[in-house]
Amino acid sequence: MCGRYVSTRSPDELARHFGAAEWHAPAAPGPSWNVAPTDEVWAVLEHAPREGEEPGAVHRELRPLRWGLVPSWAKDAKIGSRLINARVETVHEKPAFRRAFARHRCLLPADGFYEWQRVKAEGSGRARKQPYFVHPEDGGIMALAGLYEYWRDPSVTRDDDPAAWLTTCTVITTDATDAAGRVHPRMPLALTPDHYAGWLDPRRQDPGELRRLLSPPADGRLTARPVSTAVNDVHNNGPELLEELAP
Repeated sequence: MCGRYVSTRSPDELARHFGAAEWHAPAAPGPSWNVAPTDEVWAVLEHAPREGEEPGAVHRELRPLRWGLVPSWAKDAKIGSRLINARVETVHEKPAFRRAFARHRCLLPADGFYEWQRVKAEGSGRARKQPYFVHPEDGGIMALAGLYEYWRDPSVTRDDDPAAWLTTCTVITTDATDAAGRVHPRMPLALTPDHYAGWLDPRRQDPGELRRLLSPPADGRLTARPVSTAVNDVHNNGPELLEELAP
């Protein structure tokens, strides 16, 4: 699974990297070394042509979404805390995700992610969970494959009230490879730049075609290092969380 990740790049840098024409957020997410479920996170997505615009044109933008997908049919937004991940093997058919898979796909920028490995504590023999920071060897930006959805809050009367709409997202996961596979059996699925456009394009809705874009990249691109258990507490946030533990 993916339960925490790191996203510290500025919106200007992310917009340039992903070719987003615009970004706008009155309360933009700041850099975070401990992104947790229900946090606001940056996402890259595309919109179909609006009324009066040239047919075929799409708009790529960078915008904040809340992590934890709330399906449009959900009666309560609390369901989002249980839908932070979607398995690549079943994402196209699960009721909570299949509509978003066909229509609402996004990329979630990350510097890397955390996974936990069960190890035996010295002396006591008891098992404990050791966190690892998994990231690209070259320090590049990861583009985690994600889905997003709009949810209408029935308690708000007017459609034009910003409080009436909640936009949320989930991270697609796959079997772990590279260094991540030595820590945990699952990991977030990151797309390579040549698949960005195909994944984001809202006009592409064929499940088989979309699933072919989600093949995990080849081994040899990720590395992992043990870090402090301070990351276990969502209230801890700072670059010191990425410091490697001494042997």
